Amino acid sequence: MSRQLGQPITAGLIVQLVTVAALVTTGLFYGGMRWPEAGRIAALPWWAWLGGIGATLILMAQLVAAQRIGAAPYLALTVTAGIVVSVAMDHWGLLGFEQVRAHWGRLAGAGLMVAGVVLVARN
Repeated sequence: MSRQLGQPITAGLIVQLVTVAALVTTGLFYGGMRWPEAGRIAALPWWAWLGGIGATLILMAQLVAAQRIGAAPYLALTVTAGIVVSVAMDHWGLLGFEQVRAHWGRLAGAGLMVAGVVLVARN
């Protein structure tokens, strides 16, 4: 979409609008969609709102960076970044996750993912 429109931000906005429409449709279909009370929304921790910013950054990276570096390196970087960050989040129990120590197996797995990115990205 980004390439055909020539406008990555416009393409990203269209994708987000389609996502909202699909979520609303799914919520209505399954009957599990209710707007929460204002007090519950106000009680959310500050970092709960970062999900939307993160999703936008990932979408923009996909629309811009993936076109420049190729699909395989982009996906390898995306998955590896997710693994490395999740190991760190588990280790320190960030954002409400249960604390799980980053033992040698987890660290080796993350390291192998990084090595995989290097191999995939080599020309």
